[in-house]
Amino acid sequence: MQGRAPVARAVVDVATLHGPARVHLHAAAVPRAALVLGHGAGGGVTAPDLVAATTAALAQGLSVALVEQPYRVAGRRSPAPAKQLDAAWVTVLEWLRADPLAGLMLLAGGRSSGARVACRTAADTAAAAVLCLAFPLHPPGRPDRSRLGELTAVRVPVLVVQGERDPFGMPPPGRGRKVVQVAGDHSLRADPGAVTAAIGSWLRRVVLSSL
Repeated sequence: MQGRAPVARAVVDVATLHGPARVHLHAAAVPRAALVLGHGAGGGVTAPDLVAATTAALAQGLSVALVEQPYRVAGRRSPAPAKQLDAAWVTVLEWLRADPLAGLMLLAGGRSSGARVACRTAADTAAAAVLCLAFPLHPPGRPDRSRLGELTAVRVPVLVVQGERDPFGMPPPGRGRKVVQVAGDHSLRADPGAVTAAIGSWLRRVVLSSL
C-alpha cells in the first residue's frame, strides 16, 4: 500500500542563475547524513518513488531535501536544457552544504531525468553515493541511444531501482553499481513498498556502514 508523503518541515526558494529552485526539506531529528533528490522531467517531488525514497531515508536517520528545478517552480512542464538543470542542481547543493545540511555527508539522486542530473554532477557536488530511480537508459525503442555512460562515469556507490517493464530500458549492474528490479514500469507506482525496502537495505549496507 502506498503511504502518504512525509510533510516537509521547511520549503525554501534558492536563487540560481536560471531562476529560483525550491527545496522541500525533511529534517531528521538527529541526522546521520542527508539525501538530496531531484524530480523527473515532467513531474514533481510528490512522485511515488520519491515519496518511497524519502520514507526509507528518514527511517534510516537521514535528512532529505527534495529539489524542484527552476522550470518547474516557474510553472513550466517542458524541462530546461541539461546544462541548465546541472548548473541549478549544483547551486542548490552548494547552498544545502553551507546551511541546512552543513557538516553532513550528502548523497545525491532522483527519478528519471533527476537521476541523470545527479549522475552527471556527482563529482562536482562531491556526492558520497548516488540513488537512481527509474534511470532512463535510452529513449523508448531506441537502445542505440544509450545513456549508460552517465552511470559508468560515477565513481561512488550507485543504486538503480528500475521497473521490470520500463520502456526506457534496464541498466546493467556494474562495479559499485547495484541494480534492483521491482514490479511495474517507468512510474515505479506498482510496488512502492519494494522501492522503500530496496533503498533502505542499500542505505544500511553501503552508505551508513561507512559512517
